Amino acid sequence: MAASSLTTSCILLPFTISSKSPKLCLSFPCKNHTLSVTASAASTSNPTPSPSIEIHKPNPSKTLPFRVGHGFDLHRLEPGYPLIIGGINIPHDRGCEAHSDGDVLLHCVVDAILGALGLPDIGQIFPDNDPKWKGCASSVFIHESVRLMHEAGYEIGNLDATLILQRPKLSPHKDTIKAHLSALLGVDSSVVNIKAKTHEKVDSLGENRSIAAHTVVLLMKK
Repeated sequence: MAASSLTTSCILLPFTISSKSPKLCLSFPCKNHTLSVTASAASTSNPTPSPSIEIHKPNPSKTLPFRVGHGFDLHRLEPGYPLIIGGINIPHDRGCEAHSDGDVLLHCVVDAILGALGLPDIGQIFPDNDPKWKGCASSVFIHESVRLMHEAGYEIGNLDATLILQRPKLSPHKDTIKAHLSALLGVDSSVVNIKAKTHEKVDSLGENRSIAAHTVVLLMKK
């Protein structure tokens, strides 16, 4: 073995050369992984071949101490439907048109939990073309996602949700929504946060034709 150095892009890298085989082998010590460059030996009459680069990384742990998931949902608002948010019936002149009860908040919470666990989304687990979910309360979906979470050995660290709608104003209902969602999840209300925003009268959300929600959840290993 001979110690040498290689200059590339004005960076001096230490490496070792092995000449015991027809191939030229260079090994670069790097933090947390080894970078190897292998090139076949060539005569002076042949052009220098392009080297192949392989990065060896340690296998990551399959059990993570925490996981983060994001959920999003949007539903059309139409007359003749109840407006249910977080399992609470909110007085309004229209509600969510959907296969189930159209609870936009619970749907995106479910997707956030499933996403954190690396599982399929709510539409794959509870497809909207399955008659048994027609008009179903979204609390059923929450209970199943929570069961899967506990089965995987995790619990909720905290959850932050944002509702986007032009009307009605949710300020009078936020505490009730928060308390009910916390109870469905089986967590203390201090780890659940609910925010509500208008859409400044822009597009379908701002024109009171739809409602949307985002949720971010942190899951922690038990």
